[in-house]
Formats: sequence, C-alpha cells, structure tokens
Amino acid sequence: MSNLKTKVIHGGISTDETTGAVSVPIYQTSTYGQNGLGQPKAYEYSRSGNPTRDALEHLIADLEGGVRGFAFGSGLAGIHTVLSMFKSGDHLILADDVYGGTFRLVDKVLTKVGITYDLVDLSDLSALTAAFKAETVAVYFETPSNPLLKILDIKAISDIAKAHKAITLVDNTFATPYFQRPLDLGADVVLHSGTKYLGGHSDVVSGLVTTNSEDLAEQIAFLQNSIGGVLGPNDSWLVQRGIKTLALRMEAHAKNAQAIAEYLEQSNQVAKVFYPGLESHAGYQIAKSQMDGFGGMISFELSDDSKVKTFVESLKYFTLAESLGGVESLIEVPSVMTHASIPKNLREKAGIKDGLIRLSVGVEDISDLLADLQAAFDKIGANA
Repeated sequence: MSNLKTKVIHGGISTDETTGAVSVPIYQTSTYGQNGLGQPKAYEYSRSGNPTRDALEHLIADLEGGVRGFAFGSGLAGIHTVLSMFKSGDHLILADDVYGGTFRLVDKVLTKVGITYDLVDLSDLSALTAAFKAETVAVYFETPSNPLLKILDIKAISDIAKAHKAITLVDNTFATPYFQRPLDLGADVVLHSGTKYLGGHSDVVSGLVTTNSEDLAEQIAFLQNSIGGVLGPNDSWLVQRGIKTLALRMEAHAKNAQAIAEYLEQSNQVAKVFYPGLESHAGYQIAKSQMDGFGGMISFELSDDSKVKTFVESLKYFTLAESLGGVESLIEVPSVMTHASIPKNLREKAGIKDGLIRLSVGVEDISDLLADLQAAFDKIGANA
C-alpha cells in the first residue's frame, strides 16, 4: 500500500479483529485476564500494551516506514523517552532553533544526569561536522523547524551523523508523514507531537515515535514501559481517528498557507516572511526535494515590531493560543509563548526575535482568513 491517502485510513491496524468494527474500539481497561499462572494472553497490563494504543502505534510505523511505533502521553514524553537511551557523558547536537520545550528538557533536565549538548545551525553542514566530539551520540532537529521554518537537509545531515557513528533524530511534527518521511532519507528515529496535525482537532495531547532500526526499537520499547509515559486508550482512539483525515487536512492547510504567505510577502507592513513554499525562502529547493508539500505553518516579522501586541489581539479567526496543527487557525508570539523558556540571547542568536509572529493556518475559507489579517493590518496602520 503505497498511496498515503489510502494508508492513513487503512494502514496499521484499522479494524477490530474480534468484531470487524471499522473503528478500533476503545479498550478502557488497565489489566487483562490470563489463561493460567504464568500464561498471559496477548496483553497483560495497559502500561505495557493496550489494543487501542497498539493500533495507533502500528499506524504511525506504517505511515513513516518504521519497524515499530510508540505512543506517549505528550510529545515531550516521547522525546524524553528517546533521549533516555543516552547516558552520562554522552553529547548531543541540537538544531539552534529547536522547540522551546525540547531545549528546556535537554538544558534543565538531561544535563543534571551528565548529558551535554551544543546548539548548532544545521543548515551549515561544515558547522555540523565541526561540532562532533568523540562522545557525540546523536543529532536532533526539526524540519521545517519551529518557529523559523528552517529547512534542513535530512539526507546530508544523516550521512554526516552516520560517518561519525551517531544517530539522527528528526521531529517531523510540522511536515507529518503525509508531506515528509525522514526514515526514507536516512534518519534513524522520527518523533511527533501527535497533539498537532496528526490529531488535528486541538482535542488531544499525545506523542508518537517510530524507528526503522530493530535495535533502537527494542531500546525505546524497554524505556517506554519502564518510564511509563504512555498514551491512554481514549486518546489513542482520538489520534487514530484524526489521522484518517490527515491527507485531506494537510492539503487544505498547505493551500491556505501558500496563499497567506504570498499575501504577507506583498505587504509593506511585513519585514520578512518564513514559509518554505516561497521561492524567496533559503530552503525552498531542499524543501522541494524532500517534501511533498510545504505545510501549514508560517512565521513573519512586522516592519514595526512595537505593533505586535495590537496586531495579534485584533484578529477574529486567528485565535491567540499556543499549539498548532488543528483545523482552526492560531496565532502566537514565540518569544513570549512557545519559546519563552529559551534565554533571550540564545533566541536572538538563532534569529527568533521578540517581534516574530507564528501562524498555524487552519482550513477555514481563505477569503475569511485574508480579510481577518487585512483588518488587523488596517488597525495597526491606523494607529501609526
């Protein structure tokens, strides 16, 4: 089954073997009766395995081309579990504009157990090569990145990592497997905040992980069960239900985002637009080569960043809120919201200015979204 439009509906475990139900039931149970002493059935305890979660885990592995999938209570729970493969003395290379929650986890939690890291501009492959140390075990990045929509060359970075005997970890939240499949390009582990586009309706928090390495899958499975940050059955069902419409939603998100990015690029009230579907974007050619679509995320800077507060508070259809990837449009200011945990000097060094605005473009009618933005521009213009 090669067509992703079909696979999001029929991939993984899409029906219930017991009843034939076309929607995998919610197995709301904590434990399972055994056949006899020391004779468990397929499931023993729902932290270790649950049929509803199992169906979702099979599905994400199928969509990404992995050998095994894992579902967690949040994206950060998945990231923490994967990074728990490493030990004191190990060194990580992180992309310099990594999501604030990931940075906080590494900087404030993992460093306490002796893991070290460096922030590197991974669009500069020579800088990446120079950052390796004898103790470097992994390179971790997002592409497109959050919030600057930086496009990183997955194959080139993976090849360099392999040459240094390190693994490559790619957060594929923004692109989703519908638009990008990092494992096919050489990555070793793919991570998702399933809260975002995979769930797609802003009603569930979750994390998903998959790998095409049997060895890494065994390590992650052990840690998932040992740490225990698993996704519950009801939330697993919600994410799987969301994935069924992933293809339709991603195409709608990308179509609207392209129109808005082009509109913003023409505005004299906008200093810079970050969207990989624009030919002006530094990573446009790489994005074309490794993605099947450019996604629904846009960031931009106002020409007058003192107007940011008024602008974001003047919108009707773009809700001022954190998170992204739902059917509704959202707007946020990373320096105050999603990336506030990154120190100001590091944010600015990475290019995340205080006046940067991030849009999660929904699937509303494009004329309504453009009119909403224009009204906000008119308001800050009138207040000049």
